[in-house]
Amino acid sequence: MTTTSIVANVTLFLVTGFAFLFAALLLGRFLRARAPTREKLEIYECGEPAIGSGRVQFDLRFYVVALVFLILDVEAAFFFPWAVVFGNVTQLMGRTAPAVAANSDTPAARLSAGAEKHLRALGVARPELPEPGANVATQCRRIAHDARRLALAAVVDIAVFFGVVMVGFAYVWYRGDLDWVRAASRQPAARPAP
Repeated sequence: MTTTSIVANVTLFLVTGFAFLFAALLLGRFLRARAPTREKLEIYECGEPAIGSGRVQFDLRFYVVALVFLILDVEAAFFFPWAVVFGNVTQLMGRTAPAVAANSDTPAARLSAGAEKHLRALGVARPELPEPGANVATQCRRIAHDARRLALAAVVDIAVFFGVVMVGFAYVWYRGDLDWVRAASRQPAARPAP
């Protein structure tokens, strides 16, 4: 595909999307019933009648809880790529399927189809044996050793990442930002006069 065809396809997609959206909104405007009453025009929030002005400041705890949720949610999304890499690396360790196979017509070793697939998933453009000319057992040991090292690096990496997330979470918890109802500070009671 050329750059021009890609741009044309994306433009066609966007124009079609906006046309469908505009048509649905326009159709809804013409077809919906219009019977405004006093109750229908009244402002409400979540089924509750409004109390006071809409310009009143809301409690910042709503914002803090939403922000902490958003941060943890986005950070949880970073676990997926790590899990994919870790899964491919553990498959390369050769516990379920051999990473190296011998050709039937020659004694030379070659990567198995599964090992090639996992290496391509890890971003290796042209997967090849680590030690050309070595026998199958040596190749398997070397691939398993390298996979173990990469798995250990992945575990250390996610442990540091998770540690940073938990330190931030502990800080927010320690500050009391997660306490919905904060306890009032109590002054020591004055001693009654004798």
